[in-house]
Amino acid sequence: QVQLVESGGGLVQPGGSLRLSCTASGFSTWDIYTIGWFRQAPGKEREGVALISSSDSIRYADSVKGRFTISRDSAKNTVYLQMNSLKPEDTAVYYCAGGYYSNSWYLPHYDYWGQGTQVTVSS
Repeated sequence: QVQLVESGGGLVQPGGSLRLSCTASGFSTWDIYTIGWFRQAPGKEREGVALISSSDSIRYADSVKGRFTISRDSAKNTVYLQMNSLKPEDTAVYYCAGGYYSNSWYLPHYDYWGQGTQVTVSS
C-alpha cells in the first residue's frame, strides 16, 4: 500500500524554524519522479512550495526562496522541508505528494498525498 506520512508541524514564533518530514511506504521515493511539498491556508487554494525530482532537480515557490530547503534521505525513504525565517503568512496545512511528472506545480499531476501537518506561525 502506497502511503505518505508527514510530521514535524507545530506552533512557532515569527523568525523561527521547523523541519517537516515526509516518509514514504509502499514505494521508494526514487520510483516516484517528483516529491513535492504543498500548503493550504484557510480560505485559499492549495499551492506548491518546493519540489524535488528523482534526479534531485529542485524548484521553489518565489515566496519561500532563500528560506526553505527541500532535501531527500534515500536510506530513510524520507523527504524533508527545512523552513527558516518563518512568517505568519507561512501558516497553513502542509502536504507532501508524489507524482510521475517532472517537477510540476500542477496538483492533478500528483497521485499520492499525505494527510497534512499543521504549521502555525504566530507570536
